[in-house]
Amino acid sequence: MEANVRWTLVTAIAPVAWGTNYFVTHEYLPPGDPLYGAAIRALPAGLLLLAVRRELPHGSWWWRSAVLGLLNTGVFFALVYVAAQVLPTSLASTVMAVSPMVMMLIAWGLVAERPQARHLAGAGIGAGGVALMLLAGEASAAPLGVAASVAAMLLSSLGYVLAKRWGGEVDVLASTSWQLTAGGLLLLPFAVVVEGAPPHLDGPALLGFGYVSVVATALAFAAWFAGLRHLPAGTVGLVGLLNPVTGVLLGTLAADEVLTVRQLCGLVLVLVAVVLGRPVAARVRAARAMTQVR
Repeated sequence: MEANVRWTLVTAIAPVAWGTNYFVTHEYLPPGDPLYGAAIRALPAGLLLLAVRRELPHGSWWWRSAVLGLLNTGVFFALVYVAAQVLPTSLASTVMAVSPMVMMLIAWGLVAERPQARHLAGAGIGAGGVALMLLAGEASAAPLGVAASVAAMLLSSLGYVLAKRWGGEVDVLASTSWQLTAGGLLLLPFAVVVEGAPPHLDGPALLGFGYVSVVATALAFAAWFAGLRHLPAGTVGLVGLLNPVTGVLLGTLAADEVLTVRQLCGLVLVLVAVVLGRPVAARVRAARAMTQVR
């Protein structure tokens, strides 16, 4: 199998897993306590990967892990948790659909990856497809949820590109474990001060957190950062649009509903955007070489 196809499929594991996260969070996790929710998601996932890789940070990776942990996991998870609780999934996913464009612009500045015309076109088509697939006009936009989604999108886009810039120096499982562990540890004291005692978790909540931590976090982030290591940021960002596609399909199956023509058109547009993001082999090699040089 061609290398870029293989890494695209690996990367796709992440948005597909994340696409289930809103549903699990909304249906099974306790409302409120976003800081504890984020810490319980991040810390076990980081420790699991740390147990697998058995390597501690060294040199500049101590502070880099803290920075990436805040951007990609700690603050990001808390904001996503808030958005999932107070904002309809359709609006939250539509806001996050802008992230491919933001990632491309940040990558242009930080890792000198000039956005390709087809990547930019894919970002526009994909965002339009997500809006067509999810927005029906009746959902209310809670200001807190919109602000949380926008902040999560901006911070994670910056964090992903920084992880791409720094990631070539260490093993991807090691750097992922450091980020998740750092993010969870940094969140815990704030959770204790702001939210008090940890929330009571019943059986479904424990199973929900287990799924979110192991599948939608440990596995998903390892796949995502592996993709960033081998593919251009524009490609990875567009693959991330599979997140809302998964959410729509899961919601349809859970509610035993039939996709509307509008939703099907939006889904097709998103898939077109993902295909447009697929890099040629030469661009993959150039992106990888540039990341290693930096």
